[in-house]
Amino acid sequence: MTSPSALRVAIIGMGGFAAAHHKALLKLEALGHARLVATCDPHPGNFAAECDHWHFSARGIRVFGDYRTLFRACDSELDYVVIPTPIPLHAEMHRAAVEHGIPVYLEKPPTLDPAELEAMITTDRSAAKTTLVGFNYIVEKPRLALKQRMLAGEFGRLTGVGLLAQWPRPASYFQRNDWAGCLLSANGQLILDSCFANAMSHYVHNVLHWAGTRAVLDWAAPLEVKAELYRGHEIEGTDTVFAEAATDTGACLRIAMTHACAGEHTQTETLMMENATIHYVVDSHYDVVWNNGHTEHLALPPFDSILENHLAYHAYLLSESHRPATRLSDCRPFVHFNALNYISSGEIVSFPDGDRERVTDARDPASVRIRVRGLPEAMTAFLDNGSWPGATRAWPRKSPAIAARPPMLDHLTATIHGMGRKQTAHARSPSIPAVELTNLPGTILL
Repeated sequence: MTSPSALRVAIIGMGGFAAAHHKALLKLEALGHARLVATCDPHPGNFAAECDHWHFSARGIRVFGDYRTLFRACDSELDYVVIPTPIPLHAEMHRAAVEHGIPVYLEKPPTLDPAELEAMITTDRSAAKTTLVGFNYIVEKPRLALKQRMLAGEFGRLTGVGLLAQWPRPASYFQRNDWAGCLLSANGQLILDSCFANAMSHYVHNVLHWAGTRAVLDWAAPLEVKAELYRGHEIEGTDTVFAEAATDTGACLRIAMTHACAGEHTQTETLMMENATIHYVVDSHYDVVWNNGHTEHLALPPFDSILENHLAYHAYLLSESHRPATRLSDCRPFVHFNALNYISSGEIVSFPDGDRERVTDARDPASVRIRVRGLPEAMTAFLDNGSWPGATRAWPRKSPAIAARPPMLDHLTATIHGMGRKQTAHARSPSIPAVELTNLPGTILL
């Protein structure tokens, strides 16, 4: 049962990723750590089944049609509010919560507009408690313990961090709302939704965290970025990113990631140290391969990222820790890195139809994924030796990527407006061959 001292929580939203937080609150209530007081949605009637499944009536949860109404009615009853809403709504909702004196658990990314991030950081200075930004893995105990070993000098100096990430996404993923895969909203607001900025932003934030060598909770800032952006799906934005950054801690970062793939969802963070190479396979294990040939292997324990982030924020709100794991100001390196990718690339190149396959599951024909021939090899070559695909593949670019630096962030909006309009998604292009996912060896249906 919920204890009288349990933290009182509201969640803005009931659909989309908000559902994951509702499930987490059920667990937290069972553990006696929290109590959901209220939630809201513009169309609460659409969630009657969820309200019944989550036992809203028995739990005494109030449901509102607007977050402002919820704040006016419940602000004195809340210890914090969770904002897991579409990215373009984060800033205004965060500001409203701060004005009502309600601490905020804000889902990642806080925003992808560097100017808007600065405004949010300014707003948070007047907050009752510092906002937590919910990047999943920063509170993971084995990760923090490994970074402590790095900072103690056990592995020697960090020279570089690499990230290889492949997360298959069906075409329906880019049709789930009116901003998925978009660069701009209908009114011209920066969206910049992408594999780098949204679904796999956790892993990018992890890479910057590894490279932040001044403290356990420190993130390296990109000083110079070079990137090539591609798309396999019929979207306005990018679903495939090759990026390299020099940082203020001296570590070089190299990232290759894509949604234009089929098979397993995989992500490996590789740390190049003076005395060892560390391969951290997210949600699985890590290996420390020493230069002398010795290898350490550690299987990572089960990790409920949302539950653990709530508990970590509870510790801060209850004065058991001195700060949230990721603050808004800690997001500058990530937001700047993402923005500089666009300025560097200057364009988003569509993979040629001849290199694309439409991969389907015979048991679910509507689940269509795009797989690009030669892309896995190109990603590996980039991470291993810095071979840029634009220079070595038949993926023509109008011009080479440039070195983009933070003073150039002022050019972001003009760059994005120059990247073209959203392409119209279509069910199938006859020029792109189709294969069945169930006929492919070594794949997992996602």
